[in-house]
Amino acid sequence: MARRKAVKSGVTLRDVAQESGVSPATVSIVLNNAPLARYIPPSTKDRIERAAKKLRYRPKVVSRFLSAKRNRTVGVMVFDITDPFCTLILRGIENSLYQASYLPILTDVHNQRGRFERYLEMLLARPVEALVFVANWLFVDIDILADLEKRNIPAVMIGRELSGSISSVMTDNEAGAHLAMEHLYSLGHRKIAFIRGPKMLVDSSPRWRGVRSFARSVGLEIDPALVVDLPDSLDPNSGFEGGFKLIEELLKHKKRFTAVMAFDDMTAFGAIRGLARAGLKVPEDCSVIGFDDVMPAGLSVPSLTTVRQPMEALGSASVGIVLEAINATIEEREFEVVHRKLAPELVVRESSRSVPWAGAD
Repeated sequence: MARRKAVKSGVTLRDVAQESGVSPATVSIVLNNAPLARYIPPSTKDRIERAAKKLRYRPKVVSRFLSAKRNRTVGVMVFDITDPFCTLILRGIENSLYQASYLPILTDVHNQRGRFERYLEMLLARPVEALVFVANWLFVDIDILADLEKRNIPAVMIGRELSGSISSVMTDNEAGAHLAMEHLYSLGHRKIAFIRGPKMLVDSSPRWRGVRSFARSVGLEIDPALVVDLPDSLDPNSGFEGGFKLIEELLKHKKRFTAVMAFDDMTAFGAIRGLARAGLKVPEDCSVIGFDDVMPAGLSVPSLTTVRQPMEALGSASVGIVLEAINATIEEREFEVVHRKLAPELVVRESSRSVPWAGAD
């Protein structure tokens, strides 16, 4: 793992946290008598204070100086807040920052490079203590590393891994696609149509690797005629229209399939609409599975079987990483650049069912 510049000396908040059995953030709240300290049980406070006394923890002069200049704000940059993928991630970010007495400054860059650069410049001018990015494929053309590295500002990217000094938190997309395939295969589906993600979107490649990996493991042949790709688009809701049109194209080819694996939930909703337009029922005539588990997935008719990304956990994990980095910077110690993948979960609902074995091969 990459490391950021710092010099380690003396007892740190992390040492006190390990001794008292709580998080560094809780130790910081108690020892700095932050507003949230009143919500921490007296027994926990006492344990932290005793640990600090035992270890002879003393805030450094430089730490007190830096603390006086702190504004306890974290910049949160979202590329399109209308994307259903972002909603629960933002909930996880906001809730974790609130618990640590930090204020988020939210910016929506509307998928515009110029707007992104301007907002980034404004956030760095405040200055914020850290940055959290909720990424999409527009990051392919944006190099944000130089400014952040030069200013030594902790940053974490949600949904994309970049080289250099920016940490990342992602869902294990390959494992998620493996779960989806395993589910369809266990139901007897062998003729599966695939609506892959846009080529420029970073999630597309690992999800397709997961599909091919599972297929190889069970000797399942993927029919190239049943594989189609969503076009690149800046509209996060374009998957619905894409799923609808691509299902129409697949049906025109008269190639039989008993299940559809869609790139994400919005694409799956479009596929279900396309199947209905052709007079096919889900799941009686064709099963459909999505990816993400956005809020409408459990409310649609039929409710959607999907692979759930732990979206609130992605947001919470990103905050944990930057708060640890902030504390390390204050205490002049090293902190690691972290690249973390969280496990997805299969959610079985009404849009998938078994097929007769006679028709599976």
